[in-house]
Amino acid sequence: MVTDDSTTSVNEVAESSEPLPAPPVINGQSTNNAQIETTPSLQTDSDIRQRIKGIFSEIEGLQAVDVSVAQGVVTLTGETPNEKKAQQAINLTNRLTDVVTVDDRIDRTLDVQDNVTTVYQTLKAQVKNLVKALPLLLVGLVIFILVTWLGSWLSNRKKMWQRLTPNPFVAELLAQTVKVIFIIFGLILALSLIGAETILGTLLGGAGVIGIAVGFAVKDTIENYIASLMLSIRQPFRARDHIVINQQEGIVVRLTSRATILMTLDGNQLRIPNAEVFKGTILNYTKNPERRFTFELGVDANNDPLAAIKVGIDAINDLTFVLDNPKAMAVITNVGDSNIVLEFQIWVNQSETDFAKARSIAIRETKHALENAGFSLPEPIYRLRFNEKLEKALEHMQGSLDTSSATAHKPRVSATPIITHDDHDELPNIDDKDKQKAKARAKHILQGHDAKEVLDARPNDKLMEKVEQEIAESSDETDLLDSASPQE
Repeated sequence: MVTDDSTTSVNEVAESSEPLPAPPVINGQSTNNAQIETTPSLQTDSDIRQRIKGIFSEIEGLQAVDVSVAQGVVTLTGETPNEKKAQQAINLTNRLTDVVTVDDRIDRTLDVQDNVTTVYQTLKAQVKNLVKALPLLLVGLVIFILVTWLGSWLSNRKKMWQRLTPNPFVAELLAQTVKVIFIIFGLILALSLIGAETILGTLLGGAGVIGIAVGFAVKDTIENYIASLMLSIRQPFRARDHIVINQQEGIVVRLTSRATILMTLDGNQLRIPNAEVFKGTILNYTKNPERRFTFELGVDANNDPLAAIKVGIDAINDLTFVLDNPKAMAVITNVGDSNIVLEFQIWVNQSETDFAKARSIAIRETKHALENAGFSLPEPIYRLRFNEKLEKALEHMQGSLDTSSATAHKPRVSATPIITHDDHDELPNIDDKDKQKAKARAKHILQGHDAKEVLDARPNDKLMEKVEQEIAESSDETDLLDSASPQE
């Protein structure tokens, strides 16, 4: 009785305990981790065998598997067409609670006919199911097309998006975002209708992985796109502005989602990627029309530099394009061995005056005013100094040359070197007659009708006409510059 009570107690514990999940299959064998009874029962082994045989008889490909059970150990023999069926038999057997372990002795025949027949029957069944599901698939496809068309219709309502935001780039971004949202929503509806939500999860997971890979591959493109968005919001310049971006100078034509298009001063089209524009240094000449230019002139060291400054400033103020406020001025920048360097600083309105022409004319007029007032613009002077022995040797050489040439003929060129002994010796100035001839020649040339363009400091209209033509030309790319948008 004691033994029977112990057996009953163990059985109650075994029956009350919950079955553990099946362990992984190792080398074709599987073990059931449920608690093992202390006292085996032949009736239990027979029930296990009958239960497994009944299950195998209902599954195609497992009818030829033989089952024997002893002490809760199930031995599977016989044949299966492939490894897949053998593993199915092992897993089914292992799911019974009274099975201690499974001994896999199944022979995989790998018969061509059996395997091909199984695959054929599977495909045939799938084709039948597909034919039955065709109406539902068509309904899902129609729903997807309708939702996608609605998203495209909304995204093409440009006026509506422009009312929501004055920024054209943000409006385009919102339109494209709405279109993508509608496409995803239509896909979810279609897949939900045909009961394929798991496919949607797989697609979204794969899209996430692909998105990360593509993001690294096109990071420059993404950076350029974000820069375009920021530039469209900030509006750092307008169309027709004269700007310099990273030492690239030109007049702004348009700002697209990819690049900033300039018309260079040479008349060529220049495209700068927006990523470089956003990170680069932008110098805008049009933002403030008042612009200063400078130039330097040197006068003789014996002249008074302040008097020269007054003469030059008076001549500069007589020019029509020079602004009175800020006024022109000049400073002494350097005192050299033979001259004093003066720097003149002049302001002009560059919206009405060509900067390069104005500077050229101002230099000419200042130079002539200084020369007419008696100030000389000396060239660099170099003095040669010799020691006493070398001077005597040169004098002796000169005397020998004069003696030898006296009997022949009078020399046309003197070979006497110029030797200066005093720092106060003056070099010969330019002949006054040559100066008068040069001035008369210039006056004669500049009196002609064609010379007016040389002295005209107004901007060149041809370049701006070309810019206006470029702006007026239709383009597939949206211009992100908008005069109504706030500018930083």
